[in-house]
Amino acid sequence: MAQRARDRLGRPLADDADPALAVQPVPDASEVTSAQAWSQALAYLAQDLPFHAHEVLEQRWRCCPAEERAAWRALAQWAAALTHQARGNQVGAERVARRAAAVLADCTELPPPIDARLVRTSLDQVTSRPTGP
Repeated sequence: MAQRARDRLGRPLADDADPALAVQPVPDASEVTSAQAWSQALAYLAQDLPFHAHEVLEQRWRCCPAEERAAWRALAQWAAALTHQARGNQVGAERVARRAAAVLADCTELPPPIDARLVRTSLDQVTSRPTGP
């Protein structure tokens, strides 16, 4: 059965949607290294494709060593938070970002080449609401 077409934020498209709205899915990989997952996720984020970054990070989460599982879960949640934010769901973005930050805080060490400061700064940006005048 063919996979349903999705937009750039991972939302399924209606059967009669403009085909130009469809974005290629992340290739399914049963094995992906930490370096590959991190590099691909950053590349997708640079293209404003947070859902795709989430998919790559989730692939790594599924195949990583047990001692890295919490870190990769937090990274997948980070990208999910960015996806919610891009979809305009700020409440959902903040909830997922807080969960990701809590899991990251419990990780004593992140697998190389993850840039912990970049992730934490991004999570802080998701959870900080602008204050009014």
